[in-house]
Amino acid sequence: MSLWDAESPEPRERATAPPPLPRIWIGYLLGVATIVAEFIAVRLHPELAKEGGIPPLYLFLVSFVGGVYWFVCVYRYHVVMARAPGWKHPISPARAVGFHFIPFYNMYWVFKWPQEIAKFVNGRLPQPIMKPVAIGVAVIAALILRILDPGFGLILLFFPMSYLSECLRRAFAASQNRPAPSPPE
Repeated sequence: MSLWDAESPEPRERATAPPPLPRIWIGYLLGVATIVAEFIAVRLHPELAKEGGIPPLYLFLVSFVGGVYWFVCVYRYHVVMARAPGWKHPISPARAVGFHFIPFYNMYWVFKWPQEIAKFVNGRLPQPIMKPVAIGVAVIAALILRILDPGFGLILLFFPMSYLSECLRRAFAASQNRPAPSPPE
């Protein structure tokens, strides 16, 4: 038998390994950078702390990039799920991100896509560990907090992603440690 899988042009060893999960530490770093930018903005423009107003461009940009990176992570999780061996993921990566932009439906969506990932995770483990409702509640709370404090809200937005990454790591590890099914006799 050759090293090449008939369905994939990649070597078989790489075809069974899941794609890498997103690097969540980058999101935390962007959150800290946003907090630093907030302190700098208030230091240079004290009226922002008292009266509010339009934030300086550097504060807006670092906060915006952090939000975009969160969507990149959502996209990446669904790429990983689409390539998971033995799993037909019902949500495409583009759909996973795009539905966040539909007003009111996005409140449902932050609960729906984690639920589909939880089906995969909990189905691969001996005992279910992933709680998708907790992810949805954490995302909504972080988005609300992000309105009040962009930096802290951004850091909190990546907490459910860390939880999701850990659950997926455990599910993939359990899948790889399972013995191969014996052929029918």
